[in-house]
Amino acid sequence: MRSRFNINNYSNLGQRAITAVVGGLVVVLGAIYSDWTYFVIFGVILAFSQMEFYKLSGLDGMLPLKSFGTLLGLMIYVLTFMIEKERLSNEYLFLIFPILSLTFFIKLYKKTDKKPFTGVAYTYLGIVYVAVPFSLLNLAVFSVDQVYHFEILIGSLLILWASDTGAYFAGTRFGKTKLFERVSPKKSWEGFLGGAFSAIAVAFVISQYFHVIADWKWLVIAGIIIIAGTYGDLIESLFKRSIEIKDSGNGLPGHGGFMDRFDGLLLSAPFITAFLKIF
Repeated sequence: MRSRFNINNYSNLGQRAITAVVGGLVVVLGAIYSDWTYFVIFGVILAFSQMEFYKLSGLDGMLPLKSFGTLLGLMIYVLTFMIEKERLSNEYLFLIFPILSLTFFIKLYKKTDKKPFTGVAYTYLGIVYVAVPFSLLNLAVFSVDQVYHFEILIGSLLILWASDTGAYFAGTRFGKTKLFERVSPKKSWEGFLGGAFSAIAVAFVISQYFHVIADWKWLVIAGIIIIAGTYGDLIESLFKRSIEIKDSGNGLPGHGGFMDRFDGLLLSAPFITAFLKIF
């Protein structure tokens, strides 16, 4: 009798590779297929990532509104997508503010909550830290002629993944000089440089095939990802270190949780969107 496939039977590197290939294919093919499949896939990633953040906050004794906060995050994501797709007018963004205010009303009736404003703060932090960057991706992919361009998303993700992969292998093989030991003891300058080299190389290749934006802009995006992506990784490590855990979750074998996989994107997305919108 044949044994069933079990990813836990593989080494960490094996699990990492399998998850990266399968997950990467789902994301890439979904983004290429249509704007609606992109919308659904990244909406799911947003929801899982934000729930992870709230779960981790709870481990540190905080009491954010998990379901309501995630619902608010998804609402912002949906609104920005619909507005960029020209299904809704910009005025609908004003719905965000009264709905955000409902957080105070809900906390008012939580009789056992001893620090309600801390819970409100962490509810909002989950929205700003997780939901807003994913929502800004909607602006980025529609930034050229108000038309959905999967090339912007796929190109940015490939650069980010190249940076992560290059940093992982260069750091594992050559890492000696600590990059930020207080926050992440395993990260090294050698790994950072390996990731930077990989990101720039992939950005150059992408610029030869994806002409939706100028070639030089891909190199700028690579620079943004190298710097902001690294800081995104460090900031998430700082957050996890403050509550003494290793991974944000176990939803992605070999990678930890969704926040572990997309932490670099959380800080890169606002800079990439601002750059594409301004220049």
